[in-house]
Amino acid sequence: MAEQQTWIDVLRAKLGERLDGVRVVNGEATIEVPADAWREIAETLRDDEDFGFEILIDLCGVDYLEYGQTEWATDDASSEGFSRGVQSATSGRFTFDDAPGESCWDGPRFAVVVHLLSVQNNRRLRMRAWLPDDEFPELESLVDVWASANWFEREAFDLFGILFSGHPDLRRILTDYGFVGHPFRKDFPLIGHVEMRYDTEQARVVYQPVTIEPRVLVPKVIRDDHRYTDGDAPAEGADHA
Repeated sequence: MAEQQTWIDVLRAKLGERLDGVRVVNGEATIEVPADAWREIAETLRDDEDFGFEILIDLCGVDYLEYGQTEWATDDASSEGFSRGVQSATSGRFTFDDAPGESCWDGPRFAVVVHLLSVQNNRRLRMRAWLPDDEFPELESLVDVWASANWFEREAFDLFGILFSGHPDLRRILTDYGFVGHPFRKDFPLIGHVEMRYDTEQARVVYQPVTIEPRVLVPKVIRDDHRYTDGDAPAEGADHA
């Protein structure tokens, strides 16, 4: 633990002024990195002998839209009772409240999170950057810092619409050719925007607007069996099947 604390002290001493924050929970360190210093700090974490993070294990996008919301976003749903698996609480930068369908999150919508590993020092580090609130937020690519970031950044672009400037081949990697939208965004419709089918006249697959009627899913409600309401109880020995 003393060694871990010493390393965190070095991290704060060397990068503290360039970071938005440092947090250690259960021995796991997370640093908040300004978007405009993303690549610079990444290079320092890789090259500085006190850090030596030579491996990028994972990179992902995060959409914080409706983060901390206490109720499902439905047009009509109960807000109490067994149909609600929600408890009022507070945690971090957001607050749970009693307003159904309302988000308590007031920070940026999108973020990029990276997990790093130092084999030589046997340490792990998580770093996160909050992105500008744009329709297509942008961040510097880390492909030239860690080659393993290539497909991860393509995935974040495909699923969240996050752009990575300087990426050598930023294109979709999981969705189909011609896919519309970014399916991991919280406001992306569950039924999607388009559907595909095989057109026998054109002898090829074509895309068209979805034909499924949008509907709102509400929690399951369990009611008493109407056959056994008061005054209507079955006679003793009657078949209940």
